[in-house]
Amino acid sequence: MTDPASRADDIVHAPHPPLTAYYQNEAQRRSWVRRMFDDTAADYDRTEGLIGFGAGSWYRHEALVRAGLQRDMRVLDVGIGTGLVARRAAEIVGNPALVTGIDPSPGMLGSARLPAGVQLIEGSAEAIPFPDASFDFLSMGYALRHISDLTVAFREFFRVLKPGGRLCVLEITCPENRMLALLLKGYMRRVVPALARLTSKKTDTPLMWSYYWDTIAACAPPPRVMRTLEDAGFTEVNRHLELKIFSEYRARKAP
Repeated sequence: MTDPASRADDIVHAPHPPLTAYYQNEAQRRSWVRRMFDDTAADYDRTEGLIGFGAGSWYRHEALVRAGLQRDMRVLDVGIGTGLVARRAAEIVGNPALVTGIDPSPGMLGSARLPAGVQLIEGSAEAIPFPDASFDFLSMGYALRHISDLTVAFREFFRVLKPGGRLCVLEITCPENRMLALLLKGYMRRVVPALARLTSKKTDTPLMWSYYWDTIAACAPPPRVMRTLEDAGFTEVNRHLELKIFSEYRARKAP
């Protein structure tokens, strides 16, 4: 039997310690992250396309299908950003009106490119503005590291899902292999910011991608993320890993 104190230590609140190169303390994190995404939203899709070598759309589609997304499901995409995951979800469910996205960044919402019918709402993962049991499926694409409290957010995810509803959280995970981790670090800290400088309109975009790596390196490890999902009430919690980097956290709310 798991020791309660040990289990409590595995619950994740802030997904990583304050990164003082960017902001001074945990209280400043939310406003700093929001301002960063507001300022760089216009460049986000362009730089993301360079990072993913054009395969990002295909991968997101396949990850959603692997997690159980099906036609006619009602979907909530948390941290929708510019709509990279939501566009694929709309294709799978067959009706964009079934897809809703929330994001705390007005800049990202204003830059979202989505099919007509997708609903956009400004809001956070920790306080989702919908009633209990509103959605069949909840997705989040590469935003887990930017949440201020995973424990609160996962409880919100559980609350707004219908019984039997499914969860899919996509995230980049620091590889366990040291050499691969060093290669990824070099790519994210040097190559991507250099590409961003060449292609971006906003001067803050290279900074965003440097911050992107630092949050990956500092983020809570996958076992703690999965334990926090379980403590929020989810069942069938598992993690699918692609290319030793791309984590797909999947779970279900019991029927």
